[in-house]
Parts: sequence; C-alpha cells; structure tokens
Amino acid sequence: MPGSRRRAWFAIGVLAAIAVPVGAVFGGTVKPVLLADVDGGGGGVNIDLAVRQVTVAPVRAQAGDVVHVDVVIENKAEGSQTTSVHLLANGKVVASELFTWGWSPGERLHRLSFAWDTRKVPPGEYRIGVQAYVREDTSPFDNRLDVTQPLLIVPAGSAFPGGEAAGGSATEKDPRFDTSRIGG
Repeated sequence: MPGSRRRAWFAIGVLAAIAVPVGAVFGGTVKPVLLADVDGGGGGVNIDLAVRQVTVAPVRAQAGDVVHVDVVIENKAEGSQTTSVHLLANGKVVASELFTWGWSPGERLHRLSFAWDTRKVPPGEYRIGVQAYVREDTSPFDNRLDVTQPLLIVPAGSAFPGGEAAGGSATEKDPRFDTSRIGG
C-alpha cells in the first residue's frame, strides 16, 4: 500500500508540474504551453484520400481469365506520401500496388490499374473493392469503394448462367464525386 500511495502522489506531482507552469504558481503571467503534437499529423497537414471510381472488366469470366480493375483516387487535401492500394475480392486482398501522391499541388486525380490473374481462383461470385488506406487520413470513410455488381467466375470452358456471354463491365462511382473531372 505505501508504494502505491507514493506512486499516486508522484503521478499527481508530475501532472501538476506539467499542467501548471511555474509563473502561475508565483503570480506571474502564463503563456500557452504546447505539450504534444496531439493531431498526429506532423505539423497540421490535412491528409484526405478518396477512392472515387472502380471499374471491373470483365464481370463474367472463366477461371484463368485476367480481370482488369481500373481505379480513380483523389487527393482531396495536402501532403504527399507513398501508400498501398489494395484490390479486394470478397473483402480479402488479392493484389496490392504502391503509388505516390501529392508531389504536384495540381495533380489531384490518380489512375491505377490492376490485372488480376484468376487461374488459381475457385469459381463463384466475387465482390470487388478497392481500398487506399492512409493512417493519418482525416476522413477514412471514403478510402474504400466496392462495386455493387458481383464478378462471376465459372470453370474454364463452362457456360454462363442464363446463356450470357463472357465479358461486360461494371463501374461504381462515389456519388459525391464530380465525374466530369475525369471524363466519365
């Protein structure tokens, strides 16, 4: 008990020394004291990436086909960094790519492409999504965009349900994004 009481008084003393500057105790004037970089942004840089558009083609494929996924990512704020962009199938990472953003203030839109080889992918429906995660992002809710229409992969040489042909495409756009800026 005496050891824990001593630690408690020590902690109170340390907190009091940090929180109450010496000038305040002796009747002097006090200037604000910055105790820590609480925003974690390293100098107040606002970082905000958003996945704005994802296009998958084909959406009807046979096992072994290459599925192409084109992505538009917007740098909505400041800063520059290299970050990973992940291609997701049913929520699991199937491919990743590093890209660097923010070097040029006028360069806000970034286009990336994935070529997903489905040779070792079991037949079935796959929900495709893309995630560009940055730990310091001020609004991480728009770092991921999932395509609503599933990708259908059937065994090689098999027909598609309903007699549909291989191919097709699906595009998901963030409804808050002005697509006229990307020509689509």
